[in-house]
Amino acid sequence: QVQLVESGGGLVQAGGSLRLSCAVSGIIFSINTMGWYRQAPGKARELVAFITSGGETNYVDSAKGRFTISRDNAKSTVYLQMNSLKPEDTAVYHCNGVGWNTYWGRGTQVTVSS
Repeated sequence: QVQLVESGGGLVQAGGSLRLSCAVSGIIFSINTMGWYRQAPGKARELVAFITSGGETNYVDSAKGRFTISRDNAKSTVYLQMNSLKPEDTAVYHCNGVGWNTYWGRGTQVTVSS
């Protein structure tokens, strides 16, 4: 089994920064790709960024140039550095792991005020 626990969300003004963390525990070698999704009120969950076991990254267009996903295998943690935040980035951000199965964290709220 795998557990994902997010942290680092909060309230920030537009233009500010936050760093989200996702601590992974359990059978972590079973996970190949880690990602961050977000879900705003009344909207579908969308993929923000992912990183593969080989370090390849990809981002949704709205996050390119502002967000950076990274992983620290020694700490079993995945990060999402978010800069130049906008009110439209407001959402619950969920950590996701894909391997033998698909795993989800409970999410952390990010609120960006204008």
